[in-house]
Amino acid sequence: MANYNKKLVPEEKEKLNIFKMEAANDIGINLKFKYGCDLTSKEAGSIGGKIGNKNIQRYNQKYDL
Repeated sequence: MANYNKKLVPEEKEKLNIFKMEAANDIGINLKFKYGCDLTSKEAGSIGGKIGNKNIQRYNQKYDL
């Protein structure tokens, strides 16, 4: 079975954490140290959706789509 939690580029971990914090702040969720265990499923899903949208925007900008 594949390990999907394995970091492919470990040196990018901090950048990814900053990206997650920015996405959460964009939708008004204040993440605490270690992302706080008090997030609802809806809030966590909103952060994931925002990250996905930002990735799509960055891709479109990079390739001038």
